[in-house]
Amino acid sequence: MARTALVTGGSRGIGEAISIALRDAGYRVAANYGGNDEAANAFKDKTGIPVYKFDVGDFDACAAGIAAVEADLGPIEVLVNNAGITRDGMLHKMAPDNWQAVIRTNLDSVFNLTRSVIEGMRARGFGRIITISSINGQKGQMGQANYSAAKAGVIGFTKAVAQENAFKGITANVIAPGYIGTEMVRAVPAEVLNTKIIPQIPVGRLGEPEEVARCVVFLAADEAGFITGSTLSANGGQYMV
Repeated sequence: MARTALVTGGSRGIGEAISIALRDAGYRVAANYGGNDEAANAFKDKTGIPVYKFDVGDFDACAAGIAAVEADLGPIEVLVNNAGITRDGMLHKMAPDNWQAVIRTNLDSVFNLTRSVIEGMRARGFGRIITISSINGQKGQMGQANYSAAKAGVIGFTKAVAQENAFKGITANVIAPGYIGTEMVRAVPAEVLNTKIIPQIPVGRLGEPEEVARCVVFLAADEAGFITGSTLSANGGQYMV
């Protein structure tokens, strides 16, 4: 029987590519989204993947959202923590609200979702937890103290979860993308992309969302059970750990 996967932020950008790739690999996929009803419904109509609207930064909302997904599709065996936002600014000018919003959505959400599925995974003796971090969680980035902190935090969280749950057949891993050609990145002025960003990438181009999605499908597979606590960098060689 097909396994059920939940992808947070799963209707746009990298999340959309992940949802589609998992569906094409034979999973029953649920895509969470936070606010853009029009985009979510368009995604649902295009892909046939059901969408579930709830706030990933709210623990109770996550528990209720997961209960709804499991009632419709069955127990969640693959969790992809992909939802994220940016609120960039230099630290000496950063408003507390912008710090808290990013931590809430990018880091608290990973606890909220993982905590809500982990007991079921342990009881069934199987689980795949895959969290999307960032190159900037590995190396830091000027103007992104909030984002870098959150994306670094999920790496430490994942290592702890991996150690706690390996003997239960559950793996926990991180994917750290570099600059991926999403709508947000492609909105950067061409001059900046061509003179400031792409020259830093040894392969000489932006990544594609589908390349991150293939990493997720690999780590989600039953056959990937000996890989846990790892961070898979998908950044074109821009940062090598």
